Amino acid sequence: MEKYLTELIGTFFLVLTVGCTVIGGGPGVIAPLAIGTVLAVMICAGGHISGGHYNPAVTLGVWIRGRCETKDVIPYWVSQVIGGILAALAVKYLRQGVAIKPLAPAVGPALLAEFLFTFALVYVVLNTATSKGTAGNSFYGFAIGLTVMVGAFAVGDISGGAFNPAVALGITTMGLSPFSNIWIYLVAELAGGTAAGFTFKALSIGDREAATPSASDTGQFTEA
Repeated sequence: MEKYLTELIGTFFLVLTVGCTVIGGGPGVIAPLAIGTVLAVMICAGGHISGGHYNPAVTLGVWIRGRCETKDVIPYWVSQVIGGILAALAVKYLRQGVAIKPLAPAVGPALLAEFLFTFALVYVVLNTATSKGTAGNSFYGFAIGLTVMVGAFAVGDISGGAFNPAVALGITTMGLSPFSNIWIYLVAELAGGTAAGFTFKALSIGDREAATPSASDTGQFTEA
């Protein structure tokens, strides 16, 4: 239960930061910097408990890689979605009265942007937080947070830069994105997480023998 609550809390603060910096927040670089930073610090805070996924696409990629038990996948997703929706409701209360202009992305570019940077995000997660070659490092949280920040700078104006189905549900609940566009995020991000998981397995042959979680491995980024 502790790991599921950790996933809810981390996702909550990630989506809360997205909403409060995008809706009525400062212009320019503020939102990407804040979002990347909060993700990094929440991973540092909860990584030893749940792995600090805070993202259904990350959970999917980690499961494909073999570092998240099947029984944990759905509870992780449920916790992340609840955290995202609760955060969206908090943002709506905190930013009530602030005008919101919904995103209107072109479908093709948005699909590609979300796929590419979700792939990059999950690929970085797997290589910095689950690989033998980087075992025991203290930088993985900030590597992951910086990846999200870079993606937000690079393609935020194309797709909104969610890279996370829980964030996508959150911004939809806030009114930042119309519900009719939710499929773009879900399809592209889950596809990106899947592709990253299989790419890691193909490139990291030496890690395969350690891919099965041990009795003490609850999905967190630790060596089996």
